[in-house]
Amino acid sequence: MRRCEVVGLRVEDLRVAERRVFIADGKGGHQRLVPTSSRFFDHVAAYLDAERPPDATTDQLFVVLKQGGRGRPLTAAGLDQILLTARTRAGIGHATCHALRHTCLTRLREAGMPLEAVQSQAGHASIETTRIYLHLADDWLTSQYRKAAEVIDA
Repeated sequence: MRRCEVVGLRVEDLRVAERRVFIADGKGGHQRLVPTSSRFFDHVAAYLDAERPPDATTDQLFVVLKQGGRGRPLTAAGLDQILLTARTRAGIGHATCHALRHTCLTRLREAGMPLEAVQSQAGHASIETTRIYLHLADDWLTSQYRKAAEVIDA
């Protein structure tokens, strides 16, 4: 998901039984259902149970947890700050929400997800945009070539 889609999620956008998330207001005003891992829903359930203030008055899923803004909707800048703090703790020099999106889409493709499915998951109108996002490892490309060559040689 895009950063703006994450901070825009509402509690009712979670389709837990389907393991999907409804993106009500994606880029260009487009809506889509995004398949999401069970781990995501496990973490969200723990967040709702133990961290999200019960008196939060917003229907947005993610809210500020620190004093001052506690319970108010999380903003894109707030999400960037959370990532910066996590990067600092982990000793990582550079990582952005957008870079994580690139990594996620690349890993899905490397795991065998068809390019058209990655495009749909990303919410891209053009498959060419999806191709730009992918940063495929040389060893993945080599393995794909060898598989294709075996079929051709057979």
